[in-house]
Amino acid sequence: MTPRLPASRPRLSFVERLDAYERLLRLDKPIGTLLLLWPTLSALWLAARGAPTYSLVVIFVMGTWVMRSAGCAFNDWADRDFDAHVKRTAQRPLAAGVIAPWEALVVGAVLAAVAFVFVLFTNRTAVLWSFPALAIAIVYPFVKRFFSIPQAFLGIAFSFGIPMAWAAVQARVPAIAWILLAINLFWVVAYDTEYAMVDRDDDANIGIRTSALTFGRFDIAAVALCYAVYLVAMAWIGRVFALGWAYGAGLAVALALAIHHLWIIRRRERDACFRAFLGNHWLGLAVFAGIALDYAFTAGRWPRAW
Repeated sequence: MTPRLPASRPRLSFVERLDAYERLLRLDKPIGTLLLLWPTLSALWLAARGAPTYSLVVIFVMGTWVMRSAGCAFNDWADRDFDAHVKRTAQRPLAAGVIAPWEALVVGAVLAAVAFVFVLFTNRTAVLWSFPALAIAIVYPFVKRFFSIPQAFLGIAFSFGIPMAWAAVQARVPAIAWILLAINLFWVVAYDTEYAMVDRDDDANIGIRTSALTFGRFDIAAVALCYAVYLVAMAWIGRVFALGWAYGAGLAVALALAIHHLWIIRRRERDACFRAFLGNHWLGLAVFAGIALDYAFTAGRWPRAW
């Protein structure tokens, strides 16, 4: 399938070109960055037992933001033959023919290099783990061509900040980091299935595989199961790290939000499913806030010097 591009690209003013790059990098839509950021910061706090250095916090916040934008540029390049045929993505700069494919690749490569510079300020272990992290981000856009539940692979990509955080703090990646990655994967499948439910009809028409199509009429049940596994497993994580009342309160808020999301997607309406997807950043924030506040108020541990 080929994109519906105009015969020639329109001549843009400087401001219009900046706007096109802003949309390419999703700077106008921070939800993806936030969904990446909260589990990464949660892992950073757990790995550092509530007291990461300020420099590591800045590195991971900035690195997450930059790498997410790089991933968006590469994803749009990989999906340029499909986005024009999907209602939600038809006006993306590449799909609309505003930006050339080579421009997206250059921008993505530059931002990936910037993200790598941030990693260089950590340690050798984190630097080495950054290579598979980049490879996973590059491969993901192509997985949806042949894998029935590409959201599971996205879960790995969106959870890889967890082992990176442990590597940066402890110069090693213990088993608990990989367990936490596997737990977070269920949350990613839950919210990205809600996202896929928005595009269900378009994806079916163009042959893209998604969890919403694979789960079929059991899509809501699958989302509910993924939320349940994630929250129960995160309660277990609280016991492993001896977290107290503040963390419990954060998980209670996360549970309430998950139930709310299931309620609003019950009719599978596009707008409702998209609202549920967007609301997941609050769920991730609730879990992170519970971890950070528990260490701060119960154990008296705060971020420390640079």
